[in-house]
Amino acid sequence: MSQNTNNAFLNAQKQLKTSFDLMKDYHNISGALEVISTPKRVLEVSIPVKMDDGTTKVFTWYRSQHTNARGPYKWGIRFHQDVSYDEVKALSMWMSIKTAVVDIPLGWGKWWIIVNPKELSLWELERLSRWYVKEIHKYIGPLEDVPAPDVNTNPQIMSWMVDEYSRLAWVPSPGAFTGKPVHFGGSLGRDKATAQGWVYVLQKILELKEISLQGKTVAIQWAGNAGLTVAWLLEDLWANVVAISDSSGWVYDKTWIDIHKISELKNAKKSVLDYAWGEKITNEQILELWVDILVPAALENQITEKNAANIKAKIILELANGPITPEADVVLFKNGITVIPDILANAWWVMVSYFEQVQNNMNFYWSAAEVDSKLKDKITSAATWVFTMAQNHSTMLRTGAYMIAMKRILDAMKARGEI
Repeated sequence: MSQNTNNAFLNAQKQLKTSFDLMKDYHNISGALEVISTPKRVLEVSIPVKMDDGTTKVFTWYRSQHTNARGPYKWGIRFHQDVSYDEVKALSMWMSIKTAVVDIPLGWGKWWIIVNPKELSLWELERLSRWYVKEIHKYIGPLEDVPAPDVNTNPQIMSWMVDEYSRLAWVPSPGAFTGKPVHFGGSLGRDKATAQGWVYVLQKILELKEISLQGKTVAIQWAGNAGLTVAWLLEDLWANVVAISDSSGWVYDKTWIDIHKISELKNAKKSVLDYAWGEKITNEQILELWVDILVPAALENQITEKNAANIKAKIILELANGPITPEADVVLFKNGITVIPDILANAWWVMVSYFEQVQNNMNFYWSAAEVDSKLKDKITSAATWVFTMAQNHSTMLRTGAYMIAMKRILDAMKARGEI
C-alpha cells in the first residue's frame, strides 16, 4: 500500500487507528478496526447524457457507502472534474464520523460525478441531474439513502433530482433529497447555519479553554460565501480579521481588513488582490502569520509535516475537509496548538441536513429560530464531549472526536452483529 501522505483515504485510516489505539475496551473485538476502516460498498457507474449539440457524452460517478450501522445512509453529491476512488472513500468515512460525533442516527456515504458543471448549459446540467436519478433511484429513498448537496450542487439541482425521484416513485417524495429550496421542502435556517455552526464550535472550545474571542486576530484562507460569512460573524463578536485569500492570492493588514470592501470586490467578481490597502503575500506566508486564529477553508493538505513547525496561530479552525495531514497534527499538538477538527467544526452541515430530513418525514416544519436553537444545542454539546474526551486522554481534539464517534459506531455494529 502506498504511503503517500497526500492520500486522503490513508490519512483517514491513520486518524481512525490513532484513536482506536486508545480505545482499549474495543481491542478484543475481532475485526473492529478493519471493519470501521473500510467502506461497505464502492461503486462506479456511467451516465450517458444527450448534449445540446445532439451528441451524447458519458459521465462517470463514484459512490462510496461507509456504514449504515447507526441509521440510513446520508451523503453529499459533488459535481467536480477532479476525483479519485481514495478521495471518495475518505470523504464517506469522515462524514460517518461527523454524524456519530454529534450523535445523529445516520450512516454516511459520498457520491461524486466527474464533470465540470461550468462547461454545461443549464439544460445539460438538468439532463445530467435527472439521468443521474434515473440510474440510482432504486438504491435511495427517504428511509434508506438520502442525498444532499455538496461542491457545485445547489438547491436547484436538488429540486430537479427530487422531482425526478418523485416521478419514478409515483408519489411526492420531498424527503428523498435534502438541500432543497424552502418553498420546495427545504429547511429554514440552512444558509445561516453554514457559518453560524462554525462560530458556535469556536466559541464553545474557547470558552472551555477559558479564552476570550474578543480582540483575537484571524486569518481566513478563502473568501468564499462561508469564509466571508464567518468573517462577518467574527467581526460582530469583536474578533479582528487581518488576512484573507481567494484563488488569486492573499491580502494582509496587521491592523484590520475591511470585510465590507472584500465582500464588494467578490460580489463584483473581482479578487481580494484588488483590495486597496494591506500587503499582498503568498499562501505559505499566510499560513505562518502571527495571528491568534487560523481558518483554513480551501483545500486538503494545506498544513503538512513540512510547514507545521512554522505555524504561529494558537487556534486552528478547520473549515475545509482534511486541510491538515496526520503527521502535521502531531507536530501542532506538540507545539501546543489547538486544532478544532473538520469532523466537529463542519458537523453543522449534517445537522441541518438531518433537520430537513426529519421535517420532510414528519411533514411539519420548524421556524428558523427553532432550527438555530437545535443546531446550537447539538453542536455545543458535541464540542463539550470532544473537549472532555481529549482532556481525559491527554490527546488532541481530533482524536477525542474520533474516539466518541468510533465508540458509537462500533457499539451499533456490535449490537447488529456486524463485529
